[in-house]
Amino acid sequence: MSDKIFLTGMSFFGRHGVFDEETKLGQRFMVTVELYFDLRKAARADDLALTVNYGDVYNRVRIVVEGPPRKLVETVAEDIAAILLREYVMIDRLRVRVEKPGAPIAGVFDTVGVEIERSRS
Repeated sequence: MSDKIFLTGMSFFGRHGVFDEETKLGQRFMVTVELYFDLRKAARADDLALTVNYGDVYNRVRIVVEGPPRKLVETVAEDIAAILLREYVMIDRLRVRVEKPGAPIAGVFDTVGVEIERSRS
């Protein structure tokens, strides 16, 4: 299925990281999600109940990123994927990208992060 709903560039303040300073001071995390499922039924009926509410997705992602600290952004991405697949049965597969632009790396870079793809099967 090539239909998708996406939310890009969601920005949250979280306390994830391996180093003590990261969990004490916190930093910005950027999240993008792509949700793949058949949108035809919702489109034909023009009915929000047959699709995924963007605002609800945003709030669920926010709860994870602003929630309990994790050492790895990999874990943050997995937590987001698990919640979205559990809460929205119509999603066939999804992609979650978590970026950490302030990662403690001695060097010049725009961002680092992970991208995962998960499906129901």
